[in-house]
Amino acid sequence: MLKGFIIAVVVLAALAAGYFAIVLHWNYSDGERAGWVQKFSRKGWICKTWEGELALVSLPGTSVEKFYFTVRDDTVAEEINKVMGRRVSLHYQEKVGLPTTCFGESRYYVTKAVETSDIPLGPGVVLPNQPGAQPVPAPLPASPAASR
Repeated sequence: MLKGFIIAVVVLAALAAGYFAIVLHWNYSDGERAGWVQKFSRKGWICKTWEGELALVSLPGTSVEKFYFTVRDDTVAEEINKVMGRRVSLHYQEKVGLPTTCFGESRYYVTKAVETSDIPLGPGVVLPNQPGAQPVPAPLPASPAASR
């Protein structure tokens, strides 16, 4: 009886370990999101992870969409801390099936952060990625009357 119980416990532990190994290494999706990191902090009661918010703005004057993400690697967290306040592109992997928040509060795990240089606002209008910089308006086309 005791031997059967021990075997059952070992089998259940092996199944749980196999499940976590598969879920942690398999991605439901991956991709890139670009915007401004507006919140980034390390938190958790026992398992500490970096949690952040990326503000996504598609066009000036539109409402801001927030992308919530998790970072488990401290070197990636350092990259993100260096580019706070600047426009960045975050490469992420979406993980599905993790049962607790010990692995992170979101489903999106950022694996790389790259600062982006220019922000196209429209045809001929580019916002340089520098604090305090103003958008450069596109030149107006010459009117037919002015060319005579």
